[in-house]
Amino acid sequence: MDFSGQKVVVSGATRGIGRAIALAFVEAGATVIGTYGGDREAARQLEQEALPFEGRLRVQRCDVAEPRQVEELFQKIEAEHDTIDVLVNNAGIRRDAVAAMMAVEDWQRVLDVNLSGTFYMSKQAILLMLKQKYGRIVHITSPMAHMGFAGQANYAASKAGQIGMMRSLAKEVAKRKITVNCVSPGFIDTDLIADLTEELRRDYKNMVPAKRFGSPGEVAAAVLFLASRNASYINGAVLEVTGGL
Repeated sequence: MDFSGQKVVVSGATRGIGRAIALAFVEAGATVIGTYGGDREAARQLEQEALPFEGRLRVQRCDVAEPRQVEELFQKIEAEHDTIDVLVNNAGIRRDAVAAMMAVEDWQRVLDVNLSGTFYMSKQAILLMLKQKYGRIVHITSPMAHMGFAGQANYAASKAGQIGMMRSLAKEVAKRKITVNCVSPGFIDTDLIADLTEELRRDYKNMVPAKRFGSPGEVAAAVLFLASRNASYINGAVLEVTGGL
């Protein structure tokens, strides 16, 4: 897939799945603006890794849960690039606890980043995509949206919300040749599951028919397909990358 000349925004781009997606787009010829929330060292490492790509990857700090910061990000993008072709809403966090013991702040922060952040980013991206009547938006959701795990009420709710939002947005913008879809990764070997105990890792791996965790690169491949012109008739869909979970 060739993304030469296309402008791509990836939120949560400096680690794990987001990093793999950002690098895959750059390798495919795109110019990428990647966002990160606070880990400057991870951002620096990604910038160093992208040096061979002649400045086609820029990293920008932006808390996607803050609408004003998102607006400022897209104002800068519009001033430099006029419009964008692809948005990947990858930024996401977990703050696990059983509901009875979950701090209200942890419930709210997960919804703010995972769900509201997806809305704020999509809203601004659509406004730019409408200028050229073309675009691709991909949300990174999760099987937890429909499976649910104990201790992840906030995370599951945010991911289910992303899917519902995606289906509404897909209907709103389809006539403008903008598609909106989700990629739903299962257990992917990233920092997001690094805090699991060895017992849980073993149990979760046994749940997967493939008997292994996925790689970030396997998720990136699915995202690039949905973001390509070849996927023009795929809209409002959830593509699972779960090993058959």
